[in-house]
Amino acid sequence: MFAASSILFVPGSRVDRIAKALGSAADLVCIDLEDAVAATDKDSAREAVMAGLGSWDRPRIAVRINGLMTRAGLRDLIALTECATPPPLLFVPMVEQASEMAQVARILDNPAIGLVPLIETVKGLRNAHLVAAQPQVAAMMFGGGDFSAQLGVDLAFDPLLVARGQFIMACADAGVPAIDVPFVKLDDAEGLADECRRVRALGFAAKAAIHPAQVDAINTSFGADAEALAEAHEAIAAYEAAGGMAIRHKGKMLEAPIVARMRAMLSREAKRNERTMMNA
Repeated sequence: MFAASSILFVPGSRVDRIAKALGSAADLVCIDLEDAVAATDKDSAREAVMAGLGSWDRPRIAVRINGLMTRAGLRDLIALTECATPPPLLFVPMVEQASEMAQVARILDNPAIGLVPLIETVKGLRNAHLVAAQPQVAAMMFGGGDFSAQLGVDLAFDPLLVARGQFIMACADAGVPAIDVPFVKLDDAEGLADECRRVRALGFAAKAAIHPAQVDAINTSFGADAEALAEAHEAIAAYEAAGGMAIRHKGKMLEAPIVARMRAMLSREAKRNERTMMNA
């Protein structure tokens, strides 16, 4: 189950930064072989990342490959099939059709690898519900950078509100978590916190980061406070005591989808606390 709230992207050409990224509070570190790597460095970055995958904290590692319609992307996929310790999650950019996810799954031939398609175009958004429904899809990411460029609008909350709403609907229809695009204004902490609150209210489960300094704000915005955690424990206990039937609890209806959301929240918090203790 995908349970991350914060995903920190790190250039695959800078493997020296990966250990530092893993030392942060990020739930997941995504090694980027695509946008963050220059064309001349694609091969060397791929080789370095494949060689290092066995030495990093594997449960917290993901890799973003290059686009499937590029030579670099196909080479990335082949390298992963030959890798002794492939990552548990693979981010796939510029996905526009469900058949692309089926193709990736066939090439990898490894059902243990969860796929995270990036929806970055209008065409991709039209087919997002079909993409999200593919068997190995563990989560979906909204690629707002390329999307805003195609629309000719700013990479900001208001211009992309309709697209984000449609993306959330597609994810919800398939029952997979939605990841939001990174906030690109590195010096605007208030703007980051505000966007986190807004996208969480829409239904996003996580947000990507492009700098370690953004991770704490994302975790805070998508995390749960002590009161919410205590309420979740109490509600789950009441639900289980009722035999898993829908019940009225503290003036609210308590049923399976709500309990599932609470359990996912508790799982994320437990994993984050475990990592915090390990890194202390």
